[in-house]
Amino acid sequence: MSSNPSRTIPTTTHTSRTIIMSYEVPEQQWAQVIEKSGGPPVYKQIPVAKPAADEVLVNIKYSGVCHTDLHAMKGDWPLDRKLPLVGGHEGAGVVVARGELVKDVELGDRVGVKWLNGSCLACSFCEQADEPLCADAQLSGYTVDGTFQQYCIAKAAHVARIPKDVALDAIAPVLCAGITVYKGLKESGIRPGQSVAIVGAGGGLGSLAQQYAKAMGLRIISIDGGEEKRAMCEQLGSDAYVDFLASKDVVADVRAATEDGLGPHAVLLLAVSEKPFQQAAEYVRSRGVVVAIGLPAGAYLRAPVFQSVVRMITIKGSYVGNRRDTAEAIEFFRRGLIKAPFKTVPLSDLAKVYELMEQGKIAGRYVLDLSK
Repeated sequence: MSSNPSRTIPTTTHTSRTIIMSYEVPEQQWAQVIEKSGGPPVYKQIPVAKPAADEVLVNIKYSGVCHTDLHAMKGDWPLDRKLPLVGGHEGAGVVVARGELVKDVELGDRVGVKWLNGSCLACSFCEQADEPLCADAQLSGYTVDGTFQQYCIAKAAHVARIPKDVALDAIAPVLCAGITVYKGLKESGIRPGQSVAIVGAGGGLGSLAQQYAKAMGLRIISIDGGEEKRAMCEQLGSDAYVDFLASKDVVADVRAATEDGLGPHAVLLLAVSEKPFQQAAEYVRSRGVVVAIGLPAGAYLRAPVFQSVVRMITIKGSYVGNRRDTAEAIEFFRRGLIKAPFKTVPLSDLAKVYELMEQGKIAGRYVLDLSK
């Protein structure tokens, strides 16, 4: 075993026909393990798993920390999860081993391990590119061990392909937050030149949603609280800002922020509280679309039936992106149109990151450095 489990050493074998790259993979690795519901995560050494026939082993270099990871530790959602569990689903790294059936992923490829770790690829949902809805979907850091470990298993068909000219630490947050908001914008059906209201625009998801919306040619109405959030939203190119803390009538203010006063064509709900989910149907324009993405615990979507019917409003949920959504979201980033603000800390600091997250003191994303 290598004296440093985080160090994967590539070696090259020359033959008369080809050059074969292989990696020295240790038997043990450092990981953050949730041993009981509610946590805390335990920083410890665990065995390195071996990939099955259709899987790859990824040496994770960086992993973003998402609010979903905190939910997974606390057991907030009505989903069965694995325990003990290695969390994380924003991992960027290098393929160091692969199963015998894997032909389209090479050793040394740079890939991302995201929330959707794998699916059956054969059900009606998978066949129509809705693999996140697969009944047998595997979820990184929830139903299977995720990216808060130095070596992570993933289904080869579902790893995100990361271009060589993209920094692995910078791309990590895009593998969940970026793909999720990009998918939500696509689900809204909004077209260039139209307006979108982004609720929770000053958060990690919201900051990325604004950038994707700008790159897609949309007019942005940011909704959040406080002057600090206003400054950030304006810096990101928001066309209008509604401060729900200062507003006496959020519905009227959002409508007034649109050019014709009829309300935005679409609403992206990224909030972590229930009330904004109740207001959206009131200010979205007739034939508008409300897209729920945020998952406040125990919250419900409510809308007046009469107004929803006669104004022909659509209310829908948007989950995570499929493989094509992933490739598109990454391409926006590769072209320099998306910048996810992040701070890098060691893997051992995960518990401190969770503390800051619960206190609401995180701006942007924390990214765990597993490369050292």
